[in-house]
Amino acid sequence: MLNLPQFKAAAVQAAPVFLDTDATVDKVCRLIKEAADNGAKLVAFPEVFVAGYPYWNWVMNPVEGSPWFEKLCKSAIELPGPEIRKIAQAAKSNHINVVVGVNERSRTGVGTLYNTLVAIADDGRILGRHRKLVPTWAEKLTWANGDGSALRVHDTSVGPLGSLACGENTNTLARFSLLAQGELVHVASYISLPVAPADYDMAEAIRVRAAAHCFEGKVFTVVSCSTISPEIVEAMSASHPQVREQLARRNSAFSGILGPDGRVIGEPLIDDEGIVYADIDLSRCIQPRQMHDITGHYNRFDVFDLRVNRRPLAAAQFSDADAAEVWDLDGELAEINSFENTESKR
Repeated sequence: MLNLPQFKAAAVQAAPVFLDTDATVDKVCRLIKEAADNGAKLVAFPEVFVAGYPYWNWVMNPVEGSPWFEKLCKSAIELPGPEIRKIAQAAKSNHINVVVGVNERSRTGVGTLYNTLVAIADDGRILGRHRKLVPTWAEKLTWANGDGSALRVHDTSVGPLGSLACGENTNTLARFSLLAQGELVHVASYISLPVAPADYDMAEAIRVRAAAHCFEGKVFTVVSCSTISPEIVEAMSASHPQVREQLARRNSAFSGILGPDGRVIGEPLIDDEGIVYADIDLSRCIQPRQMHDITGHYNRFDVFDLRVNRRPLAAAQFSDADAAEVWDLDGELAEINSFENTESKR
């Protein structure tokens, strides 16, 4: 018998404590508790919320922004590590599933960073990390490409859960690969981007992307977007005062929850900090699929053939017959990938 979950979801719209890792982790834990106290069983956080987005890439030239890159590297976290374990403990203590964006530093390269989403179950288990496949535009000055090793949908108490970061939500094949694994709940994490071209409505662009995924896949999407705090404005305008007005531009952040018909449930948040809540009933994903099920009967798999490479990328492969420790391909202890490669090792 099919028994799909009903639950309350929460989408956080807030700013990190800019480049202050410990303070931002504490803020994450407080917001986890707040969402759980309001009955949420899933809470989504913005892209790279721990502990900030590289706005300097958009308002400075590469030479001017390089010292900021160093600050970001020093504030980034490793996985697994004490910061994510603290967040996982908060998830467990509050019995809530969490998806949070972090700047992840490679354990073997102090200057290599990833835009990473971490999924955590309501019992504190780290379900997986997803490194953004392709950094968008100016972001290429900061983050390395991710790989497909964690392009996965996780079984959780709130149903099959997948996530993508910001511009990835325009990547048709990435979205389809999640839908093909049975995704019913999608987390889309974003940052406020007032430095986009003047005729670009970032808030509306976020909503349209989420609506497209919901309507095409007949799923729910929880959208979480960051805001730009006065602290961030001051940091960027100290040397470039001309960007102060640009960073204050409205309609740059959207957070909300959308249903399988593509419509927003309740009222979203535009620009302001807060938490958006909505009740989700996954049985609402069934009837729309009688008409369009693009990963089932409404497709032609004899015509289309999508193949997804989920092998982790590595700088080198090492063979040590007498090694005392088992290391994975990119030099990280096997613990790191044990939570995301279970299926591939079966």
